[in-house]
Amino acid sequence: MSNTNTGGPAFPNEGFNGWGEPQQGMTLRDYFAAKAMQSILAREDGRFTTTLEFVGGKSYQYADAMLKARES
Repeated sequence: MSNTNTGGPAFPNEGFNGWGEPQQGMTLRDYFAAKAMQSILAREDGRFTTTLEFVGGKSYQYADAMLKARES
């Protein structure tokens, strides 16, 4: 079991007036990482080789920093 703070669900859905199934959706950590990834890729100018491992790792570092800042 991971001890990583996920921030809980980003867009929980309890259903609509009892219609449909409740959905938890992606975690807030995944949402923050996706937003960070967009910025990292947008800054890529072709002069440097950006690996998928770098982008993924850096994206979650930013996401974890955002979750930590929310605790304050």
